[in-house]
This record gives sequence, structure tokens and C-alpha cells, in this order.
Amino acid sequence: MGKRTVEEIKSLRKEGITNGFKVIITGKGGAGKTTLTVLLAQSFVNKGYKVLAVDEDPQMNLPFALGYPLEKATELKPLSQNLDYIEEKTGARPGTGWGSFLRLNPPVEDVVERFGIRLNDKLSFLVMGTVVQPATGCLCPENALLDAVMKHISLRQDELILLDTQAGVEHFGRALAKGFSQCLVVTDATFNAMAVAAHAVKLAKDIGIKNIHLVLNRIASEKEKQKAQTLMTKFDLENQVNHIFILPQEDKLFDLEPAVIDFYNQFPESTLTQAIEAIASCLEKCELLTLH
Repeated sequence: MGKRTVEEIKSLRKEGITNGFKVIITGKGGAGKTTLTVLLAQSFVNKGYKVLAVDEDPQMNLPFALGYPLEKATELKPLSQNLDYIEEKTGARPGTGWGSFLRLNPPVEDVVERFGIRLNDKLSFLVMGTVVQPATGCLCPENALLDAVMKHISLRQDELILLDTQAGVEHFGRALAKGFSQCLVVTDATFNAMAVAAHAVKLAKDIGIKNIHLVLNRIASEKEKQKAQTLMTKFDLENQVNHIFILPQEDKLFDLEPAVIDFYNQFPESTLTQAIEAIASCLEKCELLTLH
């Protein structure tokens, strides 16, 4: 049987037949990954999805951006630092020596229920913590747990996971990235950010992510747009990604910090809001077109 049309698959989705999907958001530190993650989360909530936003960035800015109370957010402990849970699941406590007793595929079915924070009936978040880069050769309890968590969080109908990462995607092994069909690489119109973006795109392709999209963030003028175009050409990015999106500079975001999620519904006619809508629609369409 050939591929179904988008219209056919959307009809199936309404009937509860299609699955949810997972998206990685990555790029240079400070490029705007967390803001994009949060605004996309609200966009998909508005579309009727149940969204789990996962914070894998050690700075842990995601809860603040989602509007979680500051006094509570500062008390959150990343999953990677929850020694009792790590020991419970892997059979080894970090820092105590574990020899051959480490359970490499720990059961983590309860992780979202026990440690996920529900903001409303459609939006939750999980503070996961840092994954040690595979290049360091760390076969440790916390890495075994986090690897199992990301592989386990499978999706039911109309569910979506948005993973806000550290800079780059070096920390993803092939097993960890399995199930992530799309990657948003965020950059601005600077050489360093574009260089990181080019590296991230290559790594995303290497670990088998099918749909890779470039997001040019905070483009404030035609001059910046032209500079971004020059840099994209220099790094041959246009030929390496599926889509390129441009997000305008939006000063109203600064007025709402840290809870930038409020921007989406407060300013539905904003150029930025419309650009986020375009990204969300593209992600959904790309996912639907992978179904047979």
C-alpha cells in the first residue's frame, strides 16, 4: 500500500489511530532553545496534544519558562541527582562503586508519574538532568537510568515530548536518540552559533534523526537575515536540513520573563506567534507523512 495523504492521516488521527512523537531542540547555549521549547509546547497544547517538556539542560531554565512558581522551581532536583531512585532502579548508588551489579536496562515505567510535574491537564514537565557524553566512556548508574528513561517514555495517541537539551547533540548515543524522529536546531545570526548548529545538524544526521529543521532565532532586521543567509551558505546548512524557519526579535518576551509561555496566548496575532505556529504545523505534517 502506498503512503497515505496528509488529509487521510489527519482523519485517522481524529479516530485515535496515529501515535504521538518526540522532538529534540538543540543548539548553542543562549540561542533560544528553552523559549522555543516552551512556545511550541503551548502551540501543541492548543492543538489538543498532551505535551511533556523534558529539561536536559543543566541550567534548568525550563520550569521557570513554563511558569512554574519560582519558589518551587528552585527546590526541584534533577532525576540524575536523585540517588535513591537511581539506586532503586539500577541496583547501584552513584559514587559508591558498583562493579558488575549495574542494571543496564532498569524498569522506569513510573518515572513520569513519580517525578513529572503537571501544570495542567495537557502540559507536564520532567527535569531530567545531564546525560554524560558517550565519548567519556561513562558506564555509570545515572547514565544507565537516564538512557532508560528516554527510551521508555513511549507515547500514546496525541502525546508529544519536547526535549530541551544542552548545546549540541554529542550527549546522545544511538540508543538514546531512538524514537526521536525530528530535531530543531536553533541558532542566531552569529558565526559561533551557526558553527554549533552545523555540528549539531551533522550529529543529528549521524544518529539517524530523519527530519532536521534549522531555526534562525531573534532576526531583527533585513541585515541580520542577510548575514544569516551568508553564514548558512558558508556552512552548507541549506542542503543539510529539511526546513529553515525564521523567528523575529520580539521585545515583549523580555517583559514576561521568566514565564515566557504566557506570550503565546497573550499575543496570538504576533509575528512570532505565527512563526511558532508554522513550525508546529510543519513538525506535525512531517510526522504524519512518515506513516503508512
